[in-house]
Amino acid sequence: MKAILIDDEKKARNVLRTLLAEECPEITEIQEAADLISGVEIIKKDKPDIVFLDIEMPEYSGLEILHFFKKESITFQIIFTTAYNKYAIEAFKIEAIDYLLKPIDDEELKNAVSKAKTAIKKNNIVGKLNGIEKIFNQISLNKIALEVPKGIMFVAYDDIIYFEADGVYTKVYLKNSKPRLISKTLKYFAEQLEDKPIFYRTHRSYLINLKFMSEVVKKDGLHVVLENNKTIPIARDKKEEFLQLISNFF
Repeated sequence: MKAILIDDEKKARNVLRTLLAEECPEITEIQEAADLISGVEIIKKDKPDIVFLDIEMPEYSGLEILHFFKKESITFQIIFTTAYNKYAIEAFKIEAIDYLLKPIDDEELKNAVSKAKTAIKKNNIVGKLNGIEKIFNQISLNKIALEVPKGIMFVAYDDIIYFEADGVYTKVYLKNSKPRLISKTLKYFAEQLEDKPIFYRTHRSYLINLKFMSEVVKKDGLHVVLENNKTIPIARDKKEEFLQLISNFF
């Protein structure tokens, strides 16, 4: 882990650096700053994991640190180091991981670093999960997950010709693959694809991809022929709606 010591007293920085070297081997890189402004510059440039921050300093108090990160996300843990306990409440208001009184006790220092380490791991996990979630959200824009016996298939909407009810199961007919039997009802897929206008439920047993229509047949009722030569019936109560759909878009 990387750390920065921000304190206007060089002696205090030296003492803390020595304690960290002796008690906290997980901190492998330490930088220093004598005031908040230069400390903020280092933080933005080098992205330390932990910021050890004195409160009473010339020009700017350590408690003002968040004012310099209004447009940036806070990726570091703050541990305040001060000779005065009167600032404790203010320190924790800005979500400091800990508050150490000078002279700093080595056990309290180790505990504070341990808490910071745990928080960093937690933040990293959350960040990774958020990243993964974004990826899956992008996938879901173009693909659907089909639970097959051996696992999960991710199939592009454009590769699905139609769905057919098979009792409490559904057969999914694909463009370049054999049909797949999925242990979900057709109603499940109809609801899942409700916001995908390319899919249309022509009948209680069929949900088709309009992209694959090749012919509409008005004989013995109304039917649509798909590109794989499958003839799909249009339910009587869907007839007018379907014909209006064809009229509007073709």
